[in-house]
This record gives sequence, C-alpha cells and structure tokens, in this order.
Amino acid sequence: MRGFSVFLGQQTYPELKNYLLKMKEAGFQTVFTSLHIPEDDPTEYKEELQQLGQLTTSLSLELVADISPASLEHLGYTYEQADELTDWGISGLRIDYGIDGETIVSLSRKMKVVLNASTMTKKGIKDLIKGGLVTQNVEAWHNYYPRPETGLDKEAFIQKNEQLRHYGIMMAAFVPGDARKRGPMYKGLPTLEKHRDISPFAAAIELLRVCKIDKVLIGDPDLSEAAIQAFKRYDQGILTFRTNLYPLNEDVKALVNQTHTQRVDAARDVIRSQNARIYVQENNINVLPERCHARPRGTITIDNETNGRYEGELQVTKTTLTPHSGVNVVGNVILRDELLLDLLQPGEVFVLS
Repeated sequence: MRGFSVFLGQQTYPELKNYLLKMKEAGFQTVFTSLHIPEDDPTEYKEELQQLGQLTTSLSLELVADISPASLEHLGYTYEQADELTDWGISGLRIDYGIDGETIVSLSRKMKVVLNASTMTKKGIKDLIKGGLVTQNVEAWHNYYPRPETGLDKEAFIQKNEQLRHYGIMMAAFVPGDARKRGPMYKGLPTLEKHRDISPFAAAIELLRVCKIDKVLIGDPDLSEAAIQAFKRYDQGILTFRTNLYPLNEDVKALVNQTHTQRVDAARDVIRSQNARIYVQENNINVLPERCHARPRGTITIDNETNGRYEGELQVTKTTLTPHSGVNVVGNVILRDELLLDLLQPGEVFVLS
C-alpha cells in the first residue's frame, strides 16, 4: 500500500484534481494532509479541506489529516466531535501530542486513528489497548524530518516497528519526493535520514522489503514522471533501475532494453540476466570488445565475443570489480537507484530504464 501528501493552499483546484488523478492511476490509495489553520482566517482552509475531501471521496481515495487541537477548534470542533469530519470526506486523523488516551480510544471506535509511530512507546500502546483501543481502525505512521541530519536511524527504526507490529497495527513511513520539494528547507521529507538523497522508488522498496513497513507515503508534494512509472511497473512485478548508458549500437541497445529476469541462483557479486545470452543467440548478435574498463558498483556490462559461450551475458555489478578483456562496460545505474542492487530478489524481473 502507498500514499502521498497534499499541502493545501499550494495548488489551484484543477492542479489538485489532476495530481490526485495522476497518483491514483499510479496505484496510490491514501492522501495525507497536514493542517495548521490560523485563528484569524480559518474559512479559506476549511473550504480547501472540504474540496479535498470531496475530491478524494469521488476518487475512492482515503484521506488522513494531521490536525492539531488548535486547528480543530478554529474549525469549530473538538477531538470529542472529530468523527463528524467524516462528513467532509476525511477517513482518519493523525493523533500526536496532547491527546489523552481516553479520547484516542473513543475515536478508534468511530473512525481511523493514526498514531505517531516515531514517539509511541511500548507502554503507551499497551495502555491504549487495555483501555479498549480498536486496533483494526488504528495505524502507526512515523514522522517525516525536513531538516537534514534529523531523520531516523534504520536499525532503531526497524526495532521500533517490530515492537508495534506485535500488536497487529499497520505501520507506515515516508520517503522524499523527487520533483517539487516542500519548504522551508526544500531538502526532502523522509523518515530515514539515509533516504534523503535516494530516489523515492528505491527508498520505498527498502521500507517494504527490509524494514517491513506496510504502507509507504511520499512526503514531498510531487513525484517525477520517472518515479511514477517505476511504481507502475512495480505493480506489474517489475523492478526499475534508472541508468546512464554509453552510445551503443542498435543491437546492443535493444539487448539492454529487454525486460530481464535475475537468475534464481543469484550471484554474490553481480546481478545476472538469465535471458540476455538467449536473446543474443536468437538474434545472431556479435558483441565486439569495447570499453573493457573497471567496473564500480552499479556498472552495467555485457560479455563480448572473446568470452566464448558467455557472449551476451548482461550483468550489473553489486560490488567493484577489476577490468576484464571479455567484459564490455555499457553504462551504470544512477547513484540514487543503487540501493536497489541489494533489493532485487532471485528470479525477479527488472528493466534498465
């Protein structure tokens, strides 16, 4: 499962509608918005929130809002009445500081409640469950961290997730966007610090596969078309590596552009395409030696004719390897996608985009 963020007041209504449509078509199901409503003029924010709720309802998207007690008050509500916001199309509320356990339990009986996974303690969740928390209506989302150097450590993050998962609660976390960034820092909105300069897709796959997160959310307000396409392909069972390629002849370019499958007997040092050599043989392609360079991590290579029966073998290096006269360097995986090299599974389908 995955979702994305919308920040009210930053888009026209047509822009907002188009963005929601684009993300829904890319397989995103949840919309997150954070509201900090000024006391002096809450009317405009109220109208925008209601518009967003109408749009998400019409598109069958879930809408979760982070609304402070003060902002709720400006809208004319308290947390005791917050379930009435479902009439606006709001599916759930993210609860943070200052809300007592009794109110959280009461809300969980009426609507989705999202707890702060980054600050929730084992004792805190046990007390809520003891008090009658309806865990089927509860998720735990980690924070995103706008300032560089303040994101979470991966290992501590995994430990926290294991503690909360024990209680059957769905876990979520944020990855940065790679198009328009959110101010005032404009440095990405990840949960994990290591993901700040990583592609949204690569960061999402690590959260899902390594950190055992159930739902990934895009923190920043936009995604590039390349990232959207990567998520779409993933829904089709294909992992996308974005690449930089040398100028290649048409035969070699066609080979690289094939849909590949990593061998089930996955190698330690390289990703091996199980179908590349077959393609070369079936199409009578002759791979001449060229660019037999050193092979840093992420290098894309094709074995040339001097490697005998391995001619046409396509690999992506997972570690740095020395030059080999039988191995041509044809390009590399971009740095922001290198994390995926360690996440591709044996027998998994991939493309070099």
